[in-house]
Amino acid sequence: MQNTSDANAILEEVGKVILGKDESIRRVMMAILARGHVLIEDIPGVGKTSMALAFAKAMGIKQNRVQFTPDVLPTDIVGFSLYRKETGRFEYQEGAVMCNLFLGDEINRTSPKTQSALLEVMEEETVTVDGVTRPVPKPFHVIATENPIGSIGTQMMPESQLDRFMVCINLGYPAMDEEVEILMSRDNNNPLEHVREVVNAEKLIAMQDETEKVFVHRKIYEYIVMLVDATRKHEMIEVGISPRGSLALVKMSKAAAFLRGRNYVVLADVAEVFEDVVYHRLILSSKAKLNNVTVQMVIKDILESVKRPVPVKAK
Repeated sequence: MQNTSDANAILEEVGKVILGKDESIRRVMMAILARGHVLIEDIPGVGKTSMALAFAKAMGIKQNRVQFTPDVLPTDIVGFSLYRKETGRFEYQEGAVMCNLFLGDEINRTSPKTQSALLEVMEEETVTVDGVTRPVPKPFHVIATENPIGSIGTQMMPESQLDRFMVCINLGYPAMDEEVEILMSRDNNNPLEHVREVVNAEKLIAMQDETEKVFVHRKIYEYIVMLVDATRKHEMIEVGISPRGSLALVKMSKAAAFLRGRNYVVLADVAEVFEDVVYHRLILSSKAKLNNVTVQMVIKDILESVKRPVPVKAK
């Protein structure tokens, strides 16, 4: 693939900042190639914000960051109209989403009204203020971090908001040797300063266009539908995957193939991204909660129980 080397170069640059989390970095890169948004669910201090900043710098795109707190207003996100006495007109003042990469820190610490301000821009890539709709710059991506439910000052995000995120990933604690490397790398040094710009906005869009053209055989589509249908019928799941989730699974599978230098999707690509795409979309039943069944356990059961179609040769 023509642009695969650039995508891998971006991964190398981000890897300078986030040590020992190559798979998590790879998942974020896939979502960006698939024109999706990323939700990072984890405890504070494991590098969620640093990773987003490193991606923005390596891709040469404009980024804005908002630290979500209970007093953040929707107008802080989408902007507002300000009356100018000298002109006698209202002028639009841009909000934080007018950028290429919007980083929302601890998104589940703000009010539902402010969270919902992101719904239109994440789905339509437009912002409507006082009846006037404006497009956001392209490419546009949201990387939001959230603290685990139960942390002080957090509240659950609505399902409609969660469904807008293409994937949900978890960084987790580093291994002991990795944490030693982190401490040594930050001794009188900021790794973000050493991240070089690999591509620009135009080049990134070209990579996304190439990812979109990756071939998907009908049997792969059928396998994806079978997996999604299993989430809707599983006894431990109350709410399964929506059609938006099915589309996200196709797009992420294409991105997985692209990163591996293929112009076609194989069954392993679908299995690789399945958990990241469906984890935050599944709502477990009361039966699952009573039996201490986790989302990961249900996902594993679905992957093992759904029969894979006979592999096909790519043309």
